[in-house]
Amino acid sequence: MDSRIALVLKLVALAGLLAFPAFGSPFYVEMLAKILVLAIFAMSLDLLVGFTGLVSLGHAAFFGVAAYAVALLTPKYDPASLWLALPLSVLAAAAAAFVIGLFVLRSKGIYFIMVTLAFAQMAYYVFHDTALGGGSDGIYLNFKPDASIAGWAPFSLDEPMHLYYFIVFAMVAVFVFLTLVLRSPFGKVLVGIRSNEHRMQSLGYATFRYKLAAFTLSGALAGVAGFLYAVLFGFVTPEYLSWHQSGNVLMMVILGGMGNLAGAVIGAFAFVGLQEFFAGMTKHWQLLMGGVIVLAVLFLPGGLAALPRRIAAAREARRAALPPDAPPPAARKAAAPATPPAPPMIGKMKQGVNHV
Repeated sequence: MDSRIALVLKLVALAGLLAFPAFGSPFYVEMLAKILVLAIFAMSLDLLVGFTGLVSLGHAAFFGVAAYAVALLTPKYDPASLWLALPLSVLAAAAAAFVIGLFVLRSKGIYFIMVTLAFAQMAYYVFHDTALGGGSDGIYLNFKPDASIAGWAPFSLDEPMHLYYFIVFAMVAVFVFLTLVLRSPFGKVLVGIRSNEHRMQSLGYATFRYKLAAFTLSGALAGVAGFLYAVLFGFVTPEYLSWHQSGNVLMMVILGGMGNLAGAVIGAFAFVGLQEFFAGMTKHWQLLMGGVIVLAVLFLPGGLAALPRRIAAAREARRAALPPDAPPPAARKAAAPATPPAPPMIGKMKQGVNHV
């Protein structure tokens, strides 16, 4: 797709997000905010899976660590400062990603997937089986963070519209930030590692350090999503760290298209939309969702984001298969000869049969 057309589509989508609260009900506004938070989560994982070639099944650990961080940083009877809780929550997720990355990045392939899953399950049981995370019931966030600066409040997260636009701003900021990162020399090295890590090592790049930096950055951005998710819904449970959550965000990336930030956003919209649709049909909606993912892998290897490109490529291939001097389809149809009339002898034979 032409870059100018893609930019126009993105601006139109952003305008739609900004205008949606004026037309949508509060229920759908909250659902859209949830999708945007999950889009941030999916983009953070796409940095690993789609651009660095590291398939992680434990990404929910960083999402949940940041969510629990904001809950633990919030006093019981007063709101925490947004400008303190947000960076500390993201820093907690980044620190967890850095420490875990020091161990898991020494493995590759299926072993990397299993080790990331193991660390995520360890984090899950830390919050599930101890008083720190409130057990299986989790922790309620009684107050949303306060955005006041020296007594002046530019906005209030207690207002649903303010919270919605804050989430929109965060999603756009993460999208732009990752776009710039991937266009930088650092991002080019990550893509090179995904393509051929041994060749990058032969060129003198310390690939372990680059992968650790990408793993830490990805965990920090997952922390941004975890923070917003906790603030949006007002409670935190150990399920935020479960392997189900890691599997869900991985399916969003696959459904939208790996290696494409817009695909991660599209995947989040498609996943939540299908989830709501299938859940209204049957309680076994996961079975239907699994079928959709299998079909997407088989017939849409580039995800939904690659669908326009695949359609355009099919059209170009069809045109290339035609002779150079062949007229367009409409002209060929108009120039097709009409059905010739029956010969006179056959017409007389028909008349004779009718007479008999």
